Amino acid sequence: LVLLLFSLLGFAQGLVWNTWGPIQNSARQAYGFSSWDIALLVLWGPIGFLPCFAFMWLLDKRGLRVTVLLTSFLMVLGTGLRCIPVSDLMLKRRLIHGGQLLNGLAGPTVMNAAPFLSTTWFSADERATATAIASMLSYLGGACAFLVGPLVVPAPNGTSPLLASETSRTHIKDLIETVLYAEFGVVCLLFSATLAYFPPRPPLPPSVAAASQRLSYRRSFCRLLSNMRFLMIALAYAIPLGVFAGWSGVLDLILTPVHVSQVDAGWIGFWSIVGGCVVGIAMARFADFIRGMLKLILLLLFSGATLSSTWFTLTCLNSITHLPLTTVTLYASCILLGVFLNSSIPIFFELFVETVYPVPEGITCGVVTFLSNMFMGVLLFFLTFYHTELSWFNWCLPGSCLLSLLLILCFRESYDRLYLDVVVSV
Repeated sequence: LVLLLFSLLGFAQGLVWNTWGPIQNSARQAYGFSSWDIALLVLWGPIGFLPCFAFMWLLDKRGLRVTVLLTSFLMVLGTGLRCIPVSDLMLKRRLIHGGQLLNGLAGPTVMNAAPFLSTTWFSADERATATAIASMLSYLGGACAFLVGPLVVPAPNGTSPLLASETSRTHIKDLIETVLYAEFGVVCLLFSATLAYFPPRPPLPPSVAAASQRLSYRRSFCRLLSNMRFLMIALAYAIPLGVFAGWSGVLDLILTPVHVSQVDAGWIGFWSIVGGCVVGIAMARFADFIRGMLKLILLLLFSGATLSSTWFTLTCLNSITHLPLTTVTLYASCILLGVFLNSSIPIFFELFVETVYPVPEGITCGVVTFLSNMFMGVLLFFLTFYHTELSWFNWCLPGSCLLSLLLILCFRESYDRLYLDVVVSV
């Protein structure tokens, strides 16, 4: 039940964060959003990671229950702020931006605390699977936004002149607000369930590692910053995942120049993330059964990510490469890219924790997700100024995947926490 509540909370946070990207054309007409507004609505996610270290401190000092309750309360405030009925479009846009920022502040917990939860509640042969479920549901929420938004909210386009009328604009606005109210209701329900039942820890520790003493908050940062192996694998995670998160958030904007509709872009984004979630959980379950294979799994995943991202980028340049630009090729390359990158996240998390143990899990994953969101934020910042030319953004994908592949290849793995559970417990 604890895993379910945390995973659903992550699902809702991802859904709210990615509300506007898949329906950016409709939002422009309904609320008068500019390209800067659309990019900023996505950018509030990485901006919300600026106080990430405060949430890591709270998780380390006060435990999981207090941190999760604060996170869910911020989400209630954020989604409620977007639903305040005002007629002034300028004020409405500000309320929406404020709501997205509050939801972004919930990101550090739902993305960082999965390994902490799995260590606290699950045994050594279940930890990777629990980490995968808790961390992947946030991405699945973002994927469902690709599905829900375009299916509920119609897209204005040149083929339907009536959509430009005031009546149609009001209709689109009403449908968007229906989505906002529905998200607010889901978040309130999850907050109530978390308040009613979410214990900080089980009655008995499930493993030796769960009961062991960890480093202090200050000593943990000193250990992380002085560990070159950790910094190497942290960059291997942060750079490609940050680029991919920013790319996914504006996928509709990227595919518009190649004449892909809002609905098709939504389906492409949906299946790319769903595939990554399914494969990620399967890979984590495999890692639980066959231990000590995390580096090999990552090498295979990033080899595939490099090839699929290169295929997508060259396909978008079909006037030069003469590769077929069809819905099938775009679907295939994007889905494969999402599968390879998203499925690597829980594997990375487990490798981070094993590498720097006894640093607390929340602090370790907080540092790497902070770095990832900073890369994502920088890319989206440049996107706001160069939104008319997006080919450079597509080339960032294969470049970052190749760099990560080289870093993983040079990385020397170790399994300190697993050794404690398997050897010391025996």
